[in-house]
Amino acid sequence: MMPTPTRFRLWRQRPLAALTFLLLPLALFASGCGTDTGAADDGRIQAVATTSIVADMVRQIGGEHVRVQALMGPNVDPHVYRPSEGDVTRMATADVVFTNGLHLEGKMGEALEQLGSRGTVVRAIAEAIPDSLRRESVTYQGSYDPHVWMNPLLWIYAAEETARALADLDPEHAADYQANAAAAVDSLRALDADLRQRLSAIPESRRVLVTAHDAFEYFGRAYDFRVRGLQGLSTATEAGTADVQDLARFVTEQGLPTMFVETSVSERTIRAVQEAVRARGGTVELGEPLYSDALGGPASGADTHAGMLRHNVDAMVDGLGDS
Repeated sequence: MMPTPTRFRLWRQRPLAALTFLLLPLALFASGCGTDTGAADDGRIQAVATTSIVADMVRQIGGEHVRVQALMGPNVDPHVYRPSEGDVTRMATADVVFTNGLHLEGKMGEALEQLGSRGTVVRAIAEAIPDSLRRESVTYQGSYDPHVWMNPLLWIYAAEETARALADLDPEHAADYQANAAAAVDSLRALDADLRQRLSAIPESRRVLVTAHDAFEYFGRAYDFRVRGLQGLSTATEAGTADVQDLARFVTEQGLPTMFVETSVSERTIRAVQEAVRARGGTVELGEPLYSDALGGPASGADTHAGMLRHNVDAMVDGLGDS
């Protein structure tokens, strides 16, 4: 029977709900029938991670006992990412799905909820961070800034949560996961100290970080930067003309030498700010692109969490340090 016009409108308004409604039963049927989804049955935990940053953490903690697939590749924006048919199948047939949580994967919310309700283990590792250490969203009431990995010391909570999740699934190797988590904690503390030393090259008066979207507030709080993002916490909402002019006014008044754009978003709007600064009689350069919501490719030097943060700090020193 053909859908009524009303039903058709609702279907069109909720494309992700329609997608998950259609695909989840197929994925679960494939799982129950032992359909080959490309994962080798080698005795390891089959884990799916939403973002490349989360996948990096799961690989560190899981070691040889876990096979990890990342749904989103390098430079992919998780705020607007919608799961494909293959993604839903991979998640439904995995032993565990690791997400960042805190609404980072906004367009995947319904799919993840349905998977959890149907028995798939879903663990949001950033949600292990205590509420008191999270930054509340000024745009979305009752929500938090999800970009917690920008502070290595906060990312420690994610390492420990990943170890707990894997130990729950595989108690036989719990000691290995705990040992890997302890090593990750040590590395994150050393990374924090390294970043602080590198950032000492930027004088206090120049510690103003202007980026395309608001992904660096945790970084700013950790390392004493003022942070301004053209777009909000999510890139799903476009910046308007007033936002561009307001940021251009700020950049001109501060006399900032450099702004930055992230690899996972378009540079179009930050270029508009640059033009607006010039129209006001000022000049501002665009620095080396920063990594915010996704890691870089294998040859980028930013294909790990530690690598991405070191790349970002080096770009900031080049753009904001005394020349």
